[in-house]
Amino acid sequence: MALSDADVQKQIKHMMAFIEQEASEKAEEIEAKAEEEFNIEKGRLVQTQRVKIMEYYEKKEKQIDQQKKIQMSNLLNQARLKVLKSRDDMIAELLDEARSRLADIAKDPSRYSTLLEGLVLQGFYQLLEPKVTVRCREQDVALVQAAIDTNIPIYKDTVNSNIVVRIDKDRFLSPDISGGVEVYNDNGKIKVANTLDSRLNLIAQQMMPEVRQTLYGPNPNRKFMD
Repeated sequence: MALSDADVQKQIKHMMAFIEQEASEKAEEIEAKAEEEFNIEKGRLVQTQRVKIMEYYEKKEKQIDQQKKIQMSNLLNQARLKVLKSRDDMIAELLDEARSRLADIAKDPSRYSTLLEGLVLQGFYQLLEPKVTVRCREQDVALVQAAIDTNIPIYKDTVNSNIVVRIDKDRFLSPDISGGVEVYNDNGKIKVANTLDSRLNLIAQQMMPEVRQTLYGPNPNRKFMD
């Protein structure tokens, strides 16, 4: 039995409605899947960016902490250097005061003559040479000659040996030093530095640990004591 035109149109409309329904459902499915994938990708991107941001700020925080440590270390070092400089300045002032007092001794002929005798005789004993040369300040020549004359017989009696001594009048010691003498062997290669300044420097070097401890107390970083 042939379908009428009305039945054909009805069938076509039914098929089109079915196709449209399926297309609509498919579109909704695709849209839902796309939205789901979008949300997943968005979540992944957000998480990735969150991790990057956290890593960035963690790195910045570490850099800031490191900078703070460096700055603190620099400040501590600067403070330590200031303290050390202050201590060195104080010790330098003490040495200057000692030099000033030594210079005062050299201005007292009686005390200075006795001191020169000891310095000259010590030079003789340290060299134990038959011929020696003594250098002194130009203004001390007379006092040094007297000390030499006094000590030659003492030296001879003590070591049972002769000694010839001359004062070097071609090269005097600087008038800026506090006083004292330098004693040389005959060829000038061996020297005994017995100026007041050299003796002060030697004593200061030997006693520096004691001086520092007296002024500033024991050093907590020092493991061994002489």
